[in-house]
Amino acid sequence: GLWSKYPPTNGTSEFRTAVKDWITRRYSLPPGIIESDRHVLPVAGTREALFAVALLAVPTKKHRMRPTVLIPDPFYQIYSGAAIMAGAEPVYVPTTEETGFLPDFLALPADQLERAALAYLCSPSNPQGAVASLNQLKAYVRLARDLDFILATDECYCEIYCGAPPPGIIEACATDDGHLRNVIAFHSLSKRSNVPGLRSGFVVGDSDLIMDFARLRQYTGGASPGPILAAATSLWKDEAHVKANRALYRDKFSDAEKIIGSHPHFYRPDGGFYLWLKVGDGEETARRLWASAGVKVMPGAYLSREGGNPPGAAYIRLALVHDRSKTTEALTRLATHIQE
Repeated sequence: GLWSKYPPTNGTSEFRTAVKDWITRRYSLPPGIIESDRHVLPVAGTREALFAVALLAVPTKKHRMRPTVLIPDPFYQIYSGAAIMAGAEPVYVPTTEETGFLPDFLALPADQLERAALAYLCSPSNPQGAVASLNQLKAYVRLARDLDFILATDECYCEIYCGAPPPGIIEACATDDGHLRNVIAFHSLSKRSNVPGLRSGFVVGDSDLIMDFARLRQYTGGASPGPILAAATSLWKDEAHVKANRALYRDKFSDAEKIIGSHPHFYRPDGGFYLWLKVGDGEETARRLWASAGVKVMPGAYLSREGGNPPGAAYIRLALVHDRSKTTEALTRLATHIQE
């Protein structure tokens, strides 16, 4: 059986084909843009892969100087850890209401931008739920190629949305010049299919980078076990459970809008399953909610680097991940305690 065999690093042809078919359907790609044997690699969840890409992308020097890794701020903490462990200088790029909650890499000083070896982009973004448009994605790709850095796009939340499906970086490449140079995207079943315990996802993009990624994983990463790949293959082929999951999140966002929608800073995100709520002092509010209402939220400052003036300090992040009744109860408790 599947448990009695060592799994290959590049997974099974069935898995890679299921992924190719899914991404082609999801982003309406023309035939041939994605070749399952050249552009797709399974990973044990995208957390590991988002870390490993820095080991691939960051050279010892760039232009005879220490390379930089560009990181949206607030951010998923793996990005920062990966940059530091790869020997790069992390450069935190504020994603605020003024920037549409997406990073404006061009606003960086020239010396930081020119040393960039890697840039992380998350769309839909964690924690704000902002979605980069197709034109914005194309601009990010052009910048990566002009300055010769790797654009690592975390698209883990792409299947949870309330309106139009968020565009993806491979779609941006396909509708531009059709090449995947300098680009790699990260996808996971954890959010799409609600199976974080499965630890299964994939990376897709630049064929040279995928080849290097496979070589790195042969030495440093555990290959995805056969039974997990078989389950993942079935999940990538099925859309019914994804639609049901998406509908449940839509209902929970509608509940949130009814319960706390009158808050002056409430907004319904374009994607993801978080509410990003401006409350004045995120840490103080989080302490008060736990002490007075028994509700745990994430202070926005905890999603930024320590010190300085974190862009998320005035916010709290609410994860609408419990079942609908528990989520409604938490929102109802929260409504009477958040700062208006």
